Amino acid sequence: MSASTVTTAGVPVVDGIPFARAGREELRDRVAGLVADGEVDRARVALLADSDDWWTEPPPPDEQLARVPAATTLREAMALLGMGRVGDYFAHRWSDPTHLAVLALVGQHWPGDRPVVDVACGIGTQLRELSRRGVRDLLGLDVVWSKLWLAQRFVCPGARYVCADLTAAPDLHVPQPAYVTCHDAFYFLRDKPAAAAAMHALAGPGGTVVVGHAHVADPHGAPLPPDEYARLLGATVLYDDAELTRSLLERRAPRPAPAEELAGSEAIGLVAGDLRGPAPADLGEPLGPLRPNPLYVDGGLRWPSERYAAEYGPRSGHLPARWPEPLPADAARRRLLVDLPEQW
Repeated sequence: MSASTVTTAGVPVVDGIPFARAGREELRDRVAGLVADGEVDRARVALLADSDDWWTEPPPPDEQLARVPAATTLREAMALLGMGRVGDYFAHRWSDPTHLAVLALVGQHWPGDRPVVDVACGIGTQLRELSRRGVRDLLGLDVVWSKLWLAQRFVCPGARYVCADLTAAPDLHVPQPAYVTCHDAFYFLRDKPAAAAAMHALAGPGGTVVVGHAHVADPHGAPLPPDEYARLLGATVLYDDAELTRSLLERRAPRPAPAEELAGSEAIGLVAGDLRGPAPADLGEPLGPLRPNPLYVDGGLRWPSERYAAEYGPRSGHLPARWPEPLPADAARRRLLVDLPEQW
């Protein structure tokens, strides 16, 4: 891990990740004090125990959190962190239909050489996709420090990470125009007008704002109708989420639709500002080395939990119930084969 310091602004930095989350001033001051006293391990445990405001489970005991740095795989670390259903989501993100929808959206509106800010980046799954395809200036922003730690340690070490709220972040030193994204999370943000304004401010004049998988009908989070999302974000291009997933599987460009036609969608994707152009390479083809999708156990598709099965099973027609022999020519595109992180 990189050295831990305290910045001149009083923001503690542990393992290279600043902790500037709003509403956590007491924790921030405690961590800063521990770091100043050379108690980096205790500071890390305190940060690993913090979670977002939607999470209802208590943190694991400090003794368990202290073992996280010794974890040799992403799954082991998430188990020690007690991530439960969120850990299932992250562990199998590489083949779920919402991830394929994000790939189609970003592939159609590619950042190119623009700096990228991924808001609510989680463990850095999207940042990894961008990094592996040559995008170099990457910043992940999230309110949960442990997720950023996992991203840096196991998923996308080439990105820079800051733990802060989008609407109360310190100066992130992002050159403009920038490409600012938020995938499978914008509907959770409580003050959406402020969040939309902050994303546009980060993107700057001539920049791009991309929001993927924004819930419309799904009850999770605090969803909005498509026209309201479009108004808040100033979006000029909208897509049905299921259409994005289908387009990736069918090797074609996604078809946009007006907001009034998307009222019955479960979720949508939106683009505002500079629409950019398609990626030079097909994001539907995962990069190697590829491994068999770990959702298959003893030849059968096995969901990690009933909750996961209920949410993703009906939307995962690209994954057959049984492992096919021989593998079809589109096995990688359908995510029978996946490009998992080395230490998955």
